Amino acid sequence: MDPNHYRFRGVWRLAAPPAAVYAALADVAAYPRWWPEILAVRQTGPDSGEALVRALLPYHLVIGLTEVRRDAGAGVLEAAMSGDLTGWSRWTVAADGAGGTLALFEEDTRPAKPLLRRLALPARPLFRANHAVMMGRGRRGLAAYLAGLPPTPPSPSPAAPPPPPPTAPPTAPPPTSPQASPQPRRPPGFTRPDRP
Repeated sequence: MDPNHYRFRGVWRLAAPPAAVYAALADVAAYPRWWPEILAVRQTGPDSGEALVRALLPYHLVIGLTEVRRDAGAGVLEAAMSGDLTGWSRWTVAADGAGGTLALFEEDTRPAKPLLRRLALPARPLFRANHAVMMGRGRRGLAAYLAGLPPTPPSPSPAAPPPPPPTAPPTAPPPTSPQASPQPRRPPGFTRPDRP
């Protein structure tokens, strides 16, 4: 077994018609609106782009996506992956027979990021769990997006306690530190569409 080779497969059951699910999955630029772990996307060519991804583990991935197949009639969307992950991913969308949709996700990938390759054997269960969390949140986010509900908030972070009530009016604003509220760093050119 190659610890750097991953195969993922999962089915999303969604209460929306297949055409709507297919259209949402085909609109990769809108993923950050409903998929919390897709932080930003940018188009790099007519059929290609990059996604900035971060789930629960403390690392970002920049994944290049090049369209390989887009077949609305068959319900198939397939992309070749490059960058921090190499391989392919595919969605196959079909009616579930009850008015909803089954969206089958398949992925065959290898990490190209050196740190992930070095940690492949000891961290493999964590990487797989991280992927499972990302996919679960993506399914819930897409279901809400298709239903017109508010978007899923960004990846979880500890809530800050409320500030104590003031005892006297401040005379000067408190000093700020760039480390006080870290913002995720994005490579140049990435955009995040405003969430509705």
